[in-house]
Amino acid sequence: MINSLVGAAPAISVHGLSRTYGTGPAAVRAADGIDIDFPRGTWTAVMGPSGSGKSTLLHCAAGLERPDSGRIVLDDTDIATLDDDALAALRRTRIGFVFQSFNLVGSLTAEQNVALPLRLAGRRPEAGLIRDALAAVGLAERRRSKPRELSGGQQQRVAVARALVTRPDVLFADEPTGALDTGSARAVLDLLRRAADAGQTIVMVTHDPVAAARADLVVFLRDGRIVDRIAGPDVREVTDRLVGLEA
Repeated sequence: MINSLVGAAPAISVHGLSRTYGTGPAAVRAADGIDIDFPRGTWTAVMGPSGSGKSTLLHCAAGLERPDSGRIVLDDTDIATLDDDALAALRRTRIGFVFQSFNLVGSLTAEQNVALPLRLAGRRPEAGLIRDALAAVGLAERRRSKPRELSGGQQQRVAVARALVTRPDVLFADEPTGALDTGSARAVLDLLRRAADAGQTIVMVTHDPVAAARADLVVFLRDGRIVDRIAGPDVREVTDRLVGLEA
């Protein structure tokens, strides 16, 4: 097993994760017995060549897909064993997810989008909480704007605020800067760095060595297996490892 960072207990642990898509000769084994702990209060970047299994790991760990076998343990709960209703409730309260495509509701304002997870969980959003969440991502003045009135970087920051408003155990991010220009990407990465420094556990899939170098730990996958990791990464080291895997 790739061990967690020294001294940090896992926020979520993956044990023996396997996932195959398709059947027969066309079957693809996207995850092949993955074992990993994601340390509490740290930021882990997951990288690898196309088809390495990084998105499968992320989606299974976040409860968006079910593994064929293995355990995904959040505190004492194996989320792989939950039924659909229990899994949906857990995703609304204990897991945050940021998509590359933002996934904001176009008919809702920024503050309504941020409040949405709370409403879906049956909680009445406090106005101060929503305002604080938007202020934390630098968008307090755009709370009444709809997604079409915001830049891509601003939309992604709204998406991050929405994912964090429930104070999730783990924030998962799937290529959160992939659709952004350099300046917007830097702003989103700064936001994630501040969240991690404040104790938020973050797991991010990325293809970008610059984004990965902002994390505390980079984990590399190939052919559905973890093959390497770097603690305290820098851009050059991440780039060299990634090029080596793709070669």
